[in-house]
Amino acid sequence: MKKSLGFIVAGIFLAAVLTMAWMPASATAGPIKLTYANFPPAPTFPCVQMERWKTEVEKRTKGKVAVQTFPGGTLVDAKGMMDGVIAGTADIGCLCMAYQPGRFIVTNATALPMGFPDATVASLVLWDLYAKYKPEEFSKVKVLTMFACAPANIYATVPVHNLAELKGLQLRASGGVAEVLKALGGTPVGMPQSETPEALQKGVVKGAVSSLETLMDFKYAELCRNVTIFNGPIYPFAVVMNMAKWNSLPKDVKKVFDALRVEQAEWTGKYMDEHVNKSIAWSKENYKIQIYDLPPAEMALWNEKMAPIIAKWVENATSKGLPGAAIVDDMKASAKKYQGK
Repeated sequence: MKKSLGFIVAGIFLAAVLTMAWMPASATAGPIKLTYANFPPAPTFPCVQMERWKTEVEKRTKGKVAVQTFPGGTLVDAKGMMDGVIAGTADIGCLCMAYQPGRFIVTNATALPMGFPDATVASLVLWDLYAKYKPEEFSKVKVLTMFACAPANIYATVPVHNLAELKGLQLRASGGVAEVLKALGGTPVGMPQSETPEALQKGVVKGAVSSLETLMDFKYAELCRNVTIFNGPIYPFAVVMNMAKWNSLPKDVKKVFDALRVEQAEWTGKYMDEHVNKSIAWSKENYKIQIYDLPPAEMALWNEKMAPIIAKWVENATSKGLPGAAIVDDMKASAKKYQGK
């Protein structure tokens, strides 16, 4: 009896093994696990878009993909993001291309003072630019989406209505924004955002040139009651994936990722713009900030001062074999298209 029972148990076990062997891999394996690295803190908009993308991917693949996110540079830091993804340290990474202007020449053209009115237009223009030119610097990765922050504008403890009032004014600014401020006659002061509130209180700077969500997020509106809109530079971002990992994905998963590329760019731009609007409303309600839009004649003078920056970029891009003038024209045409919507 014991011997026959043993045969029965062995038979059941063998049948189970054979059944498992013939089952599709998807029926037995767990979800495809992907790591997604980001460099700023979790509450910031690049990380908010990361969490939205993760949620949409997991939902649209019906749990076939599981994404583990790493904000705050915990997996890969800001400047090492592209190389970290290429090396496979992270499967996916979000990078700010403005941090390496010499490496991302074409897409960094969006950081020129093009006058983008908001993050949504800038994000869609950036994607169009990438889609048309397919820059060589992205050849080793799969680009999942691109997006931009809102344009930089001036907020200060004193009003700025014209170039004369801006001249010599010490404002916190960094990167391409600092270059633009200098061209306009202001005095850029480089410092981290975290140090700016104290610098404002001590009078080291009279304000900043930055996207306007910082009025609320960093409480700058408490001291800087004057905002001047000139729609300065934006910062472009890209989300890239390790090419070997991309190639290993099933076709249905790839289809989901591709369907999200433009949608994610637009969603992120709109999220950023809504956050800026919320910041402005909060600043008006709590600190009665004054917002000044430059009249067309004055804006023309500002554009004249900024034009050499664009011309210099075109010359540099052309010297590297890129169609610099055409890229600028394409951005203008794309911006006009999206502004109409």
